[in-house]
Amino acid sequence: MYYNSLMQYGKFAILYDTLMGSVDYDAWANYVSSFLRDGIVILECACGTGEISLRLSEKGFNVTATDISDDMLIVASEKQRLAGLASSGLRFVKMDMRKLSFHKKADAVISCCDGVNYLTSREDVKHFFTSAYEVLKPGGLLLFDISSRYKLESVLGGSCFADNGKDIAYMWQNTYDTESKLISMELSFFTRRGDLYERFDETHIQRAHSMREIGSWLNETGFEYEAFKCFTTEPVGSTDERIQFLARKK
Repeated sequence: MYYNSLMQYGKFAILYDTLMGSVDYDAWANYVSSFLRDGIVILECACGTGEISLRLSEKGFNVTATDISDDMLIVASEKQRLAGLASSGLRFVKMDMRKLSFHKKADAVISCCDGVNYLTSREDVKHFFTSAYEVLKPGGLLLFDISSRYKLESVLGGSCFADNGKDIAYMWQNTYDTESKLISMELSFFTRRGDLYERFDETHIQRAHSMREIGSWLNETGFEYEAFKCFTTEPVGSTDERIQFLARKK
């Protein structure tokens, strides 16, 4: 019922949740909130279909969640309605994370699950860091994670994945370019329509930023930072697949 009611709003936006079905969003939201003071004002970037946004709002944070995709925001808003959080103060707003604006200074800017990997140039990443710096209070936090270069190059690069579900099937082929550090993810989805399947294709490009690059760009922008193996506070290892950054506006 939920799936059928939302398909009209954008195919990939709702199928994204199927693709990410194994993600423990409760644990992810708990991890992010462990760095934050209760009840603070959060500006979330690249919120997708709102899984983290909803959980942070339920924890009592004042969340404005943004994404550049209208389809993702429509799905997220429908989830908010179904969860009974329409009057919670959670807002979903269309915004480019490279050009953040906010009506007041935020206590924290966050981005979860590869938002920064989708910024495919040094200039794009620095625009994000700069605009985050501008909307944060002094001492405010910038929290984000990246898929590591090891993951994109050695785990996903050159790999093919597939799933043959009853109502949704997909094929996912990756190509990694060692010079540009870009990975191209070609996805083909097949959704059941009675006895037939409808196919549609998506191409997603991410960049495998190195930890050193990200650290340098944060420092240049005016942040001091720490980095952890994601979902822990342990140092980052050479084969860790996801890195969490905790940056503070000086």
